[in-house]
Amino acid sequence: MAWRLVNERTGATVASDVELALDRPTRRRGLLGRAAMTPASAMVLSPCWMVHTAFMQFAIDVVFVDRDGRVLRVAPDVQPWRAAMAMSGKTVIELPAGTVAQCAVNVGDRVTLVESGTQRTAPALPLPLEVRAC
Repeated sequence: MAWRLVNERTGATVASDVELALDRPTRRRGLLGRAAMTPASAMVLSPCWMVHTAFMQFAIDVVFVDRDGRVLRVAPDVQPWRAAMAMSGKTVIELPAGTVAQCAVNVGDRVTLVESGTQRTAPALPLPLEVRAC
């Protein structure tokens, strides 16, 4: 199942190619070993409230989300060998550096996963995803 990430305030698609990291092995691996992220991509890690960029080769934007899908904190342009956290966060969204500014993702916005090619949405981040009709 393919997902895209939508900012409910603006209606804009923040990422059209969303990768889910929902278990310990995929969260631990994250973006390690990759040379870059494609411009329309995102990785959603859940549950998660802290990330590091040790051993990474590129900067990322990091968005921390609460259990209702509300953005708690935005950490733009996190360079390699840095860390970012929001202790009350439940889900982390990693995006290519510059995406947060380009898509105007702000604290307080609600982000939603929408199944690609449909109007079906996940009820809210964090996961697990239970698809429901709009």
